[in-house]
Order: sequence, then structure tokens, then C-alpha cells
Amino acid sequence: MTLIIAGDRSGTGKTTVTLALLASLRQKSQRIQTFKVGPDFIDPMFHREITGYPCYNLDPILTSETYVKNCYGKYSQNAEFSVIEGVMGLFDGIPNSYLPSINISSTCATLNFASTAHIAQLLELPILLVIDCSRLSGSIAAIVHGYRTFAPQVKFAGVVLNRVASDRHEELLKEALQKINLPILGIIRRQQSITIPDRHLGLIPTDEVSNLPSRFDQLAHLANTCFDWEKLTPLLTVASSGRTFSPPLSSIPKLTANIRIGIAQDQAFSFYYPENLTQLQQLGAELVPWSPLADDGLPENIQGLYFAGGFPEVFAAGLSENEAARKAVNQAIRLGMPTYAECGGLMYLSQAIIDFENNSYPMVDILPTNAIMADKLTLGYRQATSISDRGFINKGAIVQGHEFHRSQLTGQSHAPLFSLKSYSSQQQPILEGWQSWQLHASYLHLHFAGFPTIPQRLLHKCIAFCKKDQLS
Repeated sequence: MTLIIAGDRSGTGKTTVTLALLASLRQKSQRIQTFKVGPDFIDPMFHREITGYPCYNLDPILTSETYVKNCYGKYSQNAEFSVIEGVMGLFDGIPNSYLPSINISSTCATLNFASTAHIAQLLELPILLVIDCSRLSGSIAAIVHGYRTFAPQVKFAGVVLNRVASDRHEELLKEALQKINLPILGIIRRQQSITIPDRHLGLIPTDEVSNLPSRFDQLAHLANTCFDWEKLTPLLTVASSGRTFSPPLSSIPKLTANIRIGIAQDQAFSFYYPENLTQLQQLGAELVPWSPLADDGLPENIQGLYFAGGFPEVFAAGLSENEAARKAVNQAIRLGMPTYAECGGLMYLSQAIIDFENNSYPMVDILPTNAIMADKLTLGYRQATSISDRGFINKGAIVQGHEFHRSQLTGQSHAPLFSLKSYSSQQQPILEGWQSWQLHASYLHLHFAGFPTIPQRLLHKCIAFCKKDQLS
């Protein structure tokens, strides 16, 4: 089986609980597969750092309900233990009335789409509900009862009581929950020493956190001493469920065996969905990691570039100082090298990044705009309609994406990629994205499993660029 770690709200401690469980299981050298509900990039980094295996996003908006089931089935079936971390509060998602263009299964129609509860119902898995008890005593019974009965089809395995202040506080909580008859599977006292630092877009990524192994050791100790492992172990063991897994994800026929794509991977660029890279590899591409921060230029003999999101604003000084890399990227794009850039990648390709202190750092200067850090956070799912045939998506095609950034652009695109519509707003669609030469640059994060023609078209363009280069 698999437990889905959910919270009664954001910030309740579900990530701490998830990482503690994983750290304890990892000490036993077990094969652990993890998943993250929603579009997040950073929590999966911590999962991967502990387990040694990629963490896969279960997001039916960016992909589909079918993909969620198939992804879970494919990647969990060879694991001994499996854990899914939820998103926000248990029932927080998008009302189905906001999603007329998405097919929704009848069994999940009463739940907010893409919520943790929706994924639990879709996969028929129980919830481990984490409650922040720092300002609660007897009222916890009403909260747990409400969550348990709000959607009777969602099953619960138990609760974890987080941020318990004292022995007396613990006694009061236990006494209140006796009326609910739901197992208490963990009790965690207030632990300031294992707090993971964060900044403007959430947790700080793993490669920037100091003393990470010791933090994981602390988390493992927390799990070993605070959780009821006799009850938890069977709930986390994949083989014990007897489930029939969904068919594996369909294989992708290879397009080529000699295309090399430079993948920007360092502290500035790290927001890659594992399936995006896997699909490129399955199509036959060789992925060549390189660092815009540290490398003098592009990797040798590449025919394409991929820039993910990340934190270029934090490392703007280092990116700017590496003038050789900036010039190499500029020249490659102007020569027609197919390039796919999302969010942080778009910022890197601009004229300059202006940070929170109003310092300006020259960037690649391929897009006639600056990226300036702002107070306002742009966040949410978007329905994007392609408005051109020149890019990696056919004109008129509709894709579902996600925006998550604090920067704003100072210039308007003369050749936009998308007409963007927000699911949670009645505002008119806006034009977004940049395309020129063979470049796709957008704030929109896309999951290739939701639109597999994107990597296919990228590879076709890389093949054409390779042939053109050989003829020149």
C-alpha cells in the first residue's frame, strides 16, 4: 500500500513528516519510491536526496487522471516502500466548474480537482492526516471528525499530532481523539532544530542547504522515536497491498540516436520534471548536463538547449560574470539552435536580471526585455492556447501549465507563444511567451506527459538543425 501524507492546511508540517518517514526508511537501506501531489519542484528534490531515486509529480491538471494512475503504478511496483506527499490542505484544489476543458472521472467529481483528496480517491489510497496542534486541545476532535466525514469516500489511516507542547498537552489531545476512533500514528513535539530554511518561492533547494546529512539524521531519529512503526510499516509496504497496478506508461518510439541536448543544471537551474528528461531520452536524445554558472561555454557537439526554471535571480551575479557562457548561448540561439526555456530560463535569456536590491546584472541578451524582481508573486495553473505554428506546439493546441515566479518582464513580446487564461480568475486572456529563431521561452512550466508532442517537435527541430549544420 501507500500512504498519502496530507495536512489540514498548508504549513501544518506534512513535509517534515514525509521527510522523517523517508529518512528512517532509508536508514534501513530500503528501496523507496516517492511521489508529490501538485506541480512542486523543491519538495521532490528532498525526497530524491534521501531515497536516491527521482520523485514523480502526480498532477492531473498538468497531465491527466490516467497519467497519475499509470505513473503511480509504473514507478511504485518495484519499490518496497512508497510514500506520497500531498499539497496544501487535504481538500484544497480547483473547483471542477473552473475546468470545463478537462475530463474528470465520475468517482472524483465531488472533490476539488488536483487536491490531495482527489489523488487519494483516484488511487484508492488512505490518508495520514497531519494536524498542527500548537493552538489546539479539545477542538482537535471536531477538526479530525470534520475532515473524516466531509467526503466519506476518502479513507483515513490515522493522524499525526505535530507541534505538541508538553506531556499535559499530549494527554488532552489523546483524550479528545478517543471519541473519533482514528489511530494516532505519530506524536511530534516542537522541533526548531530541524526546520528547513526557505525564501521567496518556498524551501531552499537541497544543494544550498548546509549540513543536509545531519538534518536527515535528525529527521530519522525523530521518526524512529515519534511514530508507531508497528502500524505504519504495513501501510507503507507496497507488496502488502495486493493491488493490481495500472499498465505502465506507453513506450515512445525513438526518433534519433545522435542528437545531444545541453541541459542547464546547477544551483541556478534545477526545476526539471523527471518525466520531461525521460521522454527526451526515450526519443533517443543524449542529455548533456552543463553549468551556466561554472562552464566557460556550451558542451561540444550539441544540437539543442534546455533551460529549466530555478533561481537565476539568486545567482544573477555569478551568471553575469560568466560572460563566455552568455555569449556562447546568444550565438547558438542566433544560429538557429533549438532552445526550450522555462521561467528561470526565460529570465537568463533576457537583457538583464534586476534583483530585489535593484542591482542589474547583464544576461544573455537574446530577448529584448529585462526581468525585474517584484513584491507580487505570480502563482497558479494556466490554460494556454498556442497562437503560432513556429514553435514547439501546433497553432490552436491547448496545454495546461503552471506559473510560479516573483519576477516581471519590462518588455512586450512581438511574437508571443500563448494566449493564457487563469483557472481561478475571470480576467481576460493575456499574451505570453517569446519565440524567435528556434526558441521557445515562457514563464509557463509544462509537463511533457501532458503534451508529448513538445519533446517530439523539439527533437525534430534538433535533427533539422544538425543536418543544416552538417551541410554548412
